[in-house]
Amino acid sequence: MAATERKVIGVDDRVSPARAIPLGIQHMMSMFGSTVLVPALTGLNPNVAIMCSGIGTIIYLLLTKNKIPSYLGSSFAFISPILAATAATGDVSCALSGVVAAGLVYFVVAGVIRLVGTDWLDTLLPPVLVASVMIVIGVGLSSTAAKMAFYSSTDAFVADGAVVAVVTLVAAVIFSSMGGLFGTMPVLLSIIVGYILAAVMGMVDFSPVVSAAWIGLPPVSLPTFDLGAIALVAPVALVCVIEHIGHLLAVGEIVGRDYRDMLPRSLMGDGLSTTISGLLGGPPTTTYAENIGVMSVTRVYATQVFWYAAGFALIVGGFCPKLAALISTIPVPVMGGVSLLLFGLIASNGLSMLVNNHVDFSENRNLMIASVTIIMGVGMECAGIAIPLGNYTLPGMATATLVGILLNLILPGRTKA
Repeated sequence: MAATERKVIGVDDRVSPARAIPLGIQHMMSMFGSTVLVPALTGLNPNVAIMCSGIGTIIYLLLTKNKIPSYLGSSFAFISPILAATAATGDVSCALSGVVAAGLVYFVVAGVIRLVGTDWLDTLLPPVLVASVMIVIGVGLSSTAAKMAFYSSTDAFVADGAVVAVVTLVAAVIFSSMGGLFGTMPVLLSIIVGYILAAVMGMVDFSPVVSAAWIGLPPVSLPTFDLGAIALVAPVALVCVIEHIGHLLAVGEIVGRDYRDMLPRSLMGDGLSTTISGLLGGPPTTTYAENIGVMSVTRVYATQVFWYAAGFALIVGGFCPKLAALISTIPVPVMGGVSLLLFGLIASNGLSMLVNNHVDFSENRNLMIASVTIIMGVGMECAGIAIPLGNYTLPGMATATLVGILLNLILPGRTKA
């Protein structure tokens, strides 16, 4: 069966455990690298982060009534505030109180949206802007994927890593073009191909796997209440709400559903996940673009698969250090090769949305909104530019979205559009 004819597995569909297990592992592997990087940079425990991502995803699926296929992993937006709070207080447990409070901010925003409704989304976020934000999400991550694929930690080109990344990418493209089982698991299969090649080339260090225990619990730590840390960390959730809305609309576009009415529940799921993660010693969580990309390439949207992914993450992070160590040995170029495809597919879905909604670029307002949003967002994200706001920063995607909203409101012809 050709890729264009491959059957779509819908949100409410179910597959056999024999298929759901590898599909769930595929989602877990896709989020693993980014989810462990955040705690590594902030002084938190990576295994706790993996465990909390599983718990958080389960909570999210429950609160959204099993209707929104999304995976929650560690949020990068909170790295600087957590580091600042830790430096100010001298204790990372104080920063955790800010994580707990950040989750509560989501609840406040969700409550406000529940009161005022979601009709304002149609006014503020027309298809041309939503599609542009999707393009920013995908292309904005392109520099990250390229560096993972071709560069070392010292920003120097690594030939061996580049070979592994290219082979992994080619394998992902080939598998995604095939029908049947291979077509639904291109990410997992390509990671396996890349991992084997990297091991043969001597790029895999198995010593952490050998020394890790088979069974063990991660070092859960409780937060220490600190008002200053809360003031530093919690407000970042307001910026993440913009990112959350962008991801939710992207998921809706990919699976063919309108999730606007479910925004309050979606925000509450993210908020409760973040709060529980902070209570256990983990970083804040957010919906992941990597897993949105996996859905796009596999056309498997079943929330059932995300239950399996969350369960595996809970087991790997919470009870089996050896498996966690094994997954952590996957070389960065392998994940870089896969990411080149996954992030590109998110951007491609944004382009598809422009076509499907018949966005007319002969109209100047559509041209201006798309041009400014995409170039500002992609430029800031790829260059690592964020606008400083006191102790906080406004990242590229959020900045571009706000500018796009402003243009949509002030440019003439909005009623006609």
